[in-house]
Amino acid sequence: MAIESSSNPVASVPSADHPGATQTTAQADPYGPRVWKSTMVPLSGKNRALNEFSVTRVGEEVDDTLVMLHGYGAGLGFYYKNFESISRARGWKLYALDMLGMGNSSRPPFKIHAKDPAEKITEAESWFVDALEEWRKIRNIEKFTLLGHSLGGYLAVSYALKYPGHLNKLILASPVGVPEDPYAVNADMPEPSESTFQEEFTVDQQATTSPSTQQKGGQTVTAAANAPKKRPYPGWLVWLWDANVSPFSLVRLSGPLGPRVVSGWTSRRFDHLPANEKQTLHDYAYSLFRQRGSGEYVLPYLLAPGAHARRPIINRVASLGRQVVTPPATDALSTPAPVVRETGFPVVFMYGEHDWMDVAGGLAAEEKLKQARQKALLQATEDEKRRENGSAKVVVVPRAGHHLYLDNPDDFNRVIKEELEETRQHTLRDRGQRP
Repeated sequence: MAIESSSNPVASVPSADHPGATQTTAQADPYGPRVWKSTMVPLSGKNRALNEFSVTRVGEEVDDTLVMLHGYGAGLGFYYKNFESISRARGWKLYALDMLGMGNSSRPPFKIHAKDPAEKITEAESWFVDALEEWRKIRNIEKFTLLGHSLGGYLAVSYALKYPGHLNKLILASPVGVPEDPYAVNADMPEPSESTFQEEFTVDQQATTSPSTQQKGGQTVTAAANAPKKRPYPGWLVWLWDANVSPFSLVRLSGPLGPRVVSGWTSRRFDHLPANEKQTLHDYAYSLFRQRGSGEYVLPYLLAPGAHARRPIINRVASLGRQVVTPPATDALSTPAPVVRETGFPVVFMYGEHDWMDVAGGLAAEEKLKQARQKALLQATEDEKRRENGSAKVVVVPRAGHHLYLDNPDDFNRVIKEELEETRQHTLRDRGQRP
């Protein structure tokens, strides 16, 4: 999905140094110049490649890297209102990725070979996070800040736990799968007592962007926290979920009616956008939904019907940034480097004030992370205490729902840039440089 020139505040020209890329001019771009580039990055194996979009600030040393992951069934183009503003941050290089089997990345067959329910979850998570780790190695990025929305947030946590030692900060925008639900751990996928995933397809824009946060006991309470209990999913929908029937299969089976099926969602959900942007987003979404099914089939392996994870983040969050890392040996004959224990990294939970993801899950995770930090400090060496960098917080973006980056991009971008600046200051201090 290209950013239309009419909505892009900076003029651009083809880049001589980067074929296939676009470079803004210093005269027209007060925050540049910058190079904007789309690349298909091949991975190992058959039909495995990640679609990558990057923004590079020309003439600046790259101090830090931001990697952005989209949500379920979406693509990196949904961040089109965020790229320009976020890439103004000095010292940063921005990457946005289509996850394997989604967006415009390659779509290899999605197959789970494990028989044990717990192993099925691990294999499903690894299908995505192994691709992200391979991409990181190809791009030679040692440490980075990872931002994930919805399912991308869940998988960002999975990545941090499987491949420790590579994150400076973790930003989870309306992440799916945080709270625990007793129904979700059952491999037979029973009907949960409460489900909210359907709101992604039924909520209208007016209900999403009108202000309604309240203060209760000093805490910000979102509209979702005050909402009445949702009806359970009907049995037929649970059966479809159990049978792994993708919602996007309906679009593919609709043939020429497919665009109309998609427009019912895009017109209702993104009604606040200008007409040309809404049409472009509709065309983009339809172009993704109609492609061969692949990564979308992960959903029932990770989530029960609704938004509850089979392996909830809340039960794993205390391990974020608290694992033992074994540095790789430089060669086969060299002495193995001593293991290093992670000393935490900041974790930021972001929700829209009308989010159907429950902010209470983020608040509970915040408390667990703070408890893990206190426990780690009690057992830490003096060097580990000096390097301690763990923290957690919850941010509620006003006038926004689940797609907070698109519902209220101004506030979302402001928060992200503040987080990036904080991380850059920490990076420069670690290097002994003046921030």
